[in-house]
Amino acid sequence: MSATDQPLLSVRDLKKHFPIKGGILGRTQAMVQAVDGVSFDVRAGETLGIVGESGCGKSTTAKLLIGLVDRDEGDIELGGKSLGRDISLRALRRDIQMVFQDSYASLNPRMTILDSIAFGARVQGLDDPVGRARRLMARVGLDPDRFAGRYPHELSGGQRQRINIARALVMSPKVVVLDEAVSALDKSVEAQVLNLLSDLRAEFGLTYIFISHDLNVVRYISDRILVMYLGEVVELAPVDMIWAEQAHPYTRSLFSAMPSMDPDNRTQKPPLTGDPPNPIDPPPGCRFHTRCAFAADVCKARHPVLGPMVQGSPHWVACHLHDPASGHPRAGQGVPA
Repeated sequence: MSATDQPLLSVRDLKKHFPIKGGILGRTQAMVQAVDGVSFDVRAGETLGIVGESGCGKSTTAKLLIGLVDRDEGDIELGGKSLGRDISLRALRRDIQMVFQDSYASLNPRMTILDSIAFGARVQGLDDPVGRARRLMARVGLDPDRFAGRYPHELSGGQRQRINIARALVMSPKVVVLDEAVSALDKSVEAQVLNLLSDLRAEFGLTYIFISHDLNVVRYISDRILVMYLGEVVELAPVDMIWAEQAHPYTRSLFSAMPSMDPDNRTQKPPLTGDPPNPIDPPPGCRFHTRCAFAADVCKARHPVLGPMVQGSPHWVACHLHDPASGHPRAGQGVPA
């Protein structure tokens, strides 16, 4: 990985609350706190994996990064320049691209494959959009002479996702956001696409933000893992470090839910019970305390701050168990084994 200490993408206190309207006049009655104070950095050439339960805010965060949804608060900087202030939406479309989960819905059914890939480069006024599209088709493993004139419904799911990857790369972006990009594929095809993504990252110097429910996939492709719960970041660490030790109780429950290949290692009880709280009215203090086996009074009263487990550590966690000054009965001892 060719990464530098200076982050390519920097996100600070990102927030997005969606209004729920009702009544005759359509007035706002409540707000869904989809993303609430998310902060992280991504270095050039790095892959940041984002994991968490459905509804935790992963996809909303991705849409905020690429400008599909307007943020309520927070700053997003790309290469030291602020999105919306120093970087226009047109320039953003060149620098950050996204590959969506649904490979068919992502493509215009009335456009040929070649036109779909070349469209962005043509709109941006880049040189030789058709030539770019044909070269990228060949690079992702689809013969342009065979597939250029076909339509999305004539391709398999794996082929369509390769087209979506080529379409994302046609404008030579700096960052590619992959939102469950391989979850709908067969395992054999998934492995091929993951290897393709790894090769493309090395070849073009790409930076990925990889969102997935599959922790094994995230481990394979990511350099660091960010864990989200109910719109917030609860843990962030290098992949090997978080695989060896999950510092947050929620992260540990996610890892415990992974299926084992060992027939003697059977799950005796669910690692996590209950549903996430309502994002319209999240609980005070730590948002996970309603489902946490180690919750204390301080967890219900005070919101934990994301910070390093020890001074200078790249392993960050938002949990009173790791804060000696929090007042938690087990403060400083971490999550029990």
